[in-house]
Amino acid sequence: MASDSYYIGIDVGTGSVRASLVKKDGSVVASSTHDTITYRDPNDYRIFEQSTTNIWISICAAVKDCVSTSRVPPAAVKGLGFDATCSLAVSDFQGEPVVITKGDQLGQYGDRNVVLWADHRAEKEADLINSTGSVVLDYVGGVMSLEMEIPKILWLKNHMDPSLFSRCQFFDLPDFLTYRATSNVTRSCCSLTCKCSYVPSSGWNTEFFETIGLGEIGKGGYKQVGAEASNLLTAGHPVGKGLSKRAAEELGLVEGTPVGSGLIDAYAGWLGTVAARYKENGQLSEVIPSLDASQHRLAAVAGTSTCHLVQSPKGVFVNGVWGPYRDAVFQGWWMNEGGQSSTGQLIDFILTTHPAYPKLVELGKVHEKNIHTVLQDILEKLKVKHKVETLTELTKDLHMYPDFHGNRSPIADPRMRGSFVGLELDDGLNDLARKYNVTLEVIALQTRHIVDEMNAKGHRISTIYMSGGQAKNIPLMKLFANTCGMPIVLPFEHSGAVVLGAAMLGRFAAEISKNIAQEGAEGTGTYIPPCELSGKQQGELLWNIMVEMTPVGTLVAPSASTKEKKLLEAKYKIFRESIEIQKRWRKEMDEASK
Repeated sequence: MASDSYYIGIDVGTGSVRASLVKKDGSVVASSTHDTITYRDPNDYRIFEQSTTNIWISICAAVKDCVSTSRVPPAAVKGLGFDATCSLAVSDFQGEPVVITKGDQLGQYGDRNVVLWADHRAEKEADLINSTGSVVLDYVGGVMSLEMEIPKILWLKNHMDPSLFSRCQFFDLPDFLTYRATSNVTRSCCSLTCKCSYVPSSGWNTEFFETIGLGEIGKGGYKQVGAEASNLLTAGHPVGKGLSKRAAEELGLVEGTPVGSGLIDAYAGWLGTVAARYKENGQLSEVIPSLDASQHRLAAVAGTSTCHLVQSPKGVFVNGVWGPYRDAVFQGWWMNEGGQSSTGQLIDFILTTHPAYPKLVELGKVHEKNIHTVLQDILEKLKVKHKVETLTELTKDLHMYPDFHGNRSPIADPRMRGSFVGLELDDGLNDLARKYNVTLEVIALQTRHIVDEMNAKGHRISTIYMSGGQAKNIPLMKLFANTCGMPIVLPFEHSGAVVLGAAMLGRFAAEISKNIAQEGAEGTGTYIPPCELSGKQQGELLWNIMVEMTPVGTLVAPSASTKEKKLLEAKYKIFRESIEIQKRWRKEMDEASK
């Protein structure tokens, strides 16, 4: 065992940190999860905050768990990689955390220094940005989301003492973690192009920053946000000189261990799924996936929210869909990212706020079943009772619109809200089961909306590769296949794809470190030493690592009958109409309020 090579992936999700120790073939030797803290404001539902100190403590505990339980010597860990949510981390230039909570402590030193991705405080700032008509907006689907980092930085600028704001540096969370691990501030292409308004063709846009009121960032040479002298790293490229002495001691690893440039969690999920071979009806497909084939494979990373990622050899501009982002993962390739702000969270909300939820939980305990299984049992009984062929037919007169937390894609409108049509005077378990089914249905319908918009503008998506907690919900996966009319590939382990993608970054960093000149590489600066491999060779190396390390998935083919196809098509038409109706109603009420 001691002679084997191992890699550690670290995945920082919305509510927890997961570390996995992985072998070259992708098999997981050890894994550990530790919860993280999210702070809410009881007087402002928009606020979601975290702490990099708390996150780092959880990372260290999880990594130490993996090493100790596996009994793998630290020297056998040859590389590690990070992925994290696209949250804004703020520190001073020595790495000390700076408070981002509104009030008299804003800008002071303190642990509460992360504006979580789900935080919606920067609505006015996003409106201002979207009124500029800047070329920057062309690379975020025409409308910048208030969940991105520049609106949040502008909110901090508008509420913080100027002298305190000037001492801050701002990171997308994956980049903060590689900085914390290496003491090197070099940012990733993924974070800066996808979440921080770094334009693929030209870099930072000084006119844009001046127009929105962040001109001082440009005057400071963009030191506060990174990419000075256009120094950026593509996915997995080694950061600095690897683990710093401090970080190595905290993690229980060896100083200098290569650290791969990080990815946003959804992009790590893409990395850990799209190179998979798959089984259909128990038979392994003979097709060995190629990098070129990746353009037909959409990765849907579905947990609390869902991200939809697809790569293309040329930039594809899709209204309401983020991107195209050049070099986000592979050099020379472009990424588009669609998303649903609330999916797993929406399912939980519909269930837990229903009057029959306590009875559902009780039934689950009595029958020793997951509550989702209990709901499926109820739905199957209702299907028999009402003599219908499918659950789609069972709930054909109940319609839902899912954007309870605004729309990310493809409408890009944070003001969109959820709705039900077809409610009855029923608050029992049968009603809860029907609402559960229609919630799954509408998540699938909205996924089709996103895929349709992407393909209409030039993508050629033919298969969806799933990861995240929702991938274990088989009825939902069948709905995806039937609604979108294309196969769904389920991962070997629903929760392991993202952290596996992070481990791939660690392996790539270890492999490519052998081809990088170390002379002149400063530990903390943004100097990037030359690599002996061309960009194409680096891409081939990364893709081969993905193919080797990705476990075989399972294909779910579309199986809807002719009748169910007609029902789903009608549901989709009503879904699309409900968007226009809501927009019209909102306009009428706004005009009446003047």
